[in-house]
Amino acid sequence: MRRALIIARNAESKAGLRRDLTGRSLTCTCVSYNNGVREAIASARPDVLLFELDGQQPETPEIIRKIKQDANLPAIALVPEELLESKDFNCDADDFVAFPYDARELAIRIRRIARKTGDKESGAQIKCDGLTIDPVTCEVTVNGAPVELTFKEYELLKLLAGNRGRVFTREALLDKIWGYDYFGGDRTVDVHIRRLRSKIEDAEHSYIETVRNIGYRFIKG
Repeated sequence: MRRALIIARNAESKAGLRRDLTGRSLTCTCVSYNNGVREAIASARPDVLLFELDGQQPETPEIIRKIKQDANLPAIALVPEELLESKDFNCDADDFVAFPYDARELAIRIRRIARKTGDKESGAQIKCDGLTIDPVTCEVTVNGAPVELTFKEYELLKLLAGNRGRVFTREALLDKIWGYDYFGGDRTVDVHIRRLRSKIEDAEHSYIETVRNIGYRFIKG
């Protein structure tokens, strides 16, 4: 069964749409823009993201771009019909559906885009020197033993291990893991990296390297 996550200004306002899509053999959940979008994506594991785009908040297209890029998922924008005609309309979405939404049409579009893009996602495990990351189950093991990670620790590890050898600055990690709405200092990254290392590394295994005055990278191997 295909899964969709609706990201709206007010999640409660999309309860009717969620019920309509659920009634068409889709698993559908809702979340507000300012209420843990990344956590919702990790929990719901959607095949497609549905973004409400009303034109009243000019920063929304950039937010959509960031979320879509970080989650590596296809996106359908839910927009008022008049906004589609606007010369200022600009959004990095894979498809558009105009309000009022036809649940039957939207369900067809969700299945089509999920089938088109989702089948090329192998869900392949990331492995390195005894460390295994399973992106489907979000489980991490070291030499077969499960490792309990927080959401942020898991996201950090997956990002670094999925880009082995690439150096990420602290600022880049803050932006990708904590997001566009985080205003804390970059010491947050150091603290989480230290905790992550304490859980996955020992005298025989070293995975994350500190690049002095820059940031961190996952060691090639």
